[in-house]
Amino acid sequence: MILVNTDYISGKELEMLALVKGSTIQSKHIGKDIMQSFKTIVGGELKAYTEMMNEARDLATARMVKEAEALGADAIVNVRYSSSAVMEGAAEVMAYGTAVKFINK
Repeated sequence: MILVNTDYISGKELEMLALVKGSTIQSKHIGKDIMQSFKTIVGGELKAYTEMMNEARDLATARMVKEAEALGADAIVNVRYSSSAVMEGAAEVMAYGTAVKFINK
């Protein structure tokens, strides 16, 4: 599956199939949450949250791809990500784009 953040793929004619998306809500356990709150006092990267967001993006992307594969897509164009805090220490990540099929393979 080809994923791009452009609305085209060089050398390919595309048939648009549908909007596809994947999402997840992730949080860290209370112990890591407390440790990260101490880190905000001295500054620096909150590595547990960086890991959490990377895992969330990976899972949201995999769910989006699965939805596109179910449609018989060859690629997803205009891939975008969004995130929002759902509650303290938890975030929703959404991946979305347009599933397409190659007309000239």
